Amino acid sequence: MVTGQKIIQKNNKNPDKGIVLSIQVSLSGLSFFVLDNDKNQVIDLIHTAFEKTHTPQELLDQLVHHFNTHKVLQQPFSKTTLIHDNEMVTLVPSALFEEEYLSDYLKYNTKIFKTDFITYDVIKNDDIMIVYVPFVNINNYIFERFGSFEYKHSTTVALDRILEIQKNNAKESMYINIAESYFDLVVTKNNALQLYNRFEYQTKEDFIYYVLFVSEQLGLNTEEFECVLMGAIKKDDELYSIAYKYIRHVSLLSKDKMLYSHNNSTNNFTILNSF
Repeated sequence: MVTGQKIIQKNNKNPDKGIVLSIQVSLSGLSFFVLDNDKNQVIDLIHTAFEKTHTPQELLDQLVHHFNTHKVLQQPFSKTTLIHDNEMVTLVPSALFEEEYLSDYLKYNTKIFKTDFITYDVIKNDDIMIVYVPFVNINNYIFERFGSFEYKHSTTVALDRILEIQKNNAKESMYINIAESYFDLVVTKNNALQLYNRFEYQTKEDFIYYVLFVSEQLGLNTEEFECVLMGAIKKDDELYSIAYKYIRHVSLLSKDKMLYSHNNSTNNFTILNSF
């Protein structure tokens, strides 16, 4: 049984060739991204938002159902990547990080149990460790189905891409990746991460409250910093409109900043930037 340890590609196939699969799992939904690496072409993107928050067992049931009902997911893949998307995550500066204290880093901002498996990722473009609790039952299933695979947290994927976008940009910038019921907020300055946090929201007022609160706490001038929106948002959405009402420089993430896009959109930002 897989207990959650990092699983690296061990087969003889070249992971940079052929058809590859990325899977993003959360208690609120599932996404699958199928890519032909040889042709650099998106084959399919499947996204399912659940009507209610699922348990880890219900999430596994949904995952199995998708594999059983979508033919595109039943082919062999040269590489499989699993992305865990949950709130059981925290960031730790590398200088303060010690692997034996993983539970201590998490216990102050999320509820964990002694039986929880805790792991970590390394941010490529900054001295930051991402400490989190993966869905071990999902890891076990993916291992049984595919053998070797790689997994990481959605925060790792998002921060790696945003910090790459912001490389050599000294401006204060805020990036907001919006999902159906929550959003991830990232602030960068002088090529470095200033803040990352996840906020749940129900209304546009909830959304702008958290955005302005972060701005105030970090001393950001709403007339000066860049606010870049991505994910489940369009320019005519109410979230865009209320952000533009209070912040001068608001824009949607340019699609040329994405590693891949689907239907000419930045929706599913994390999984589309996972390879």
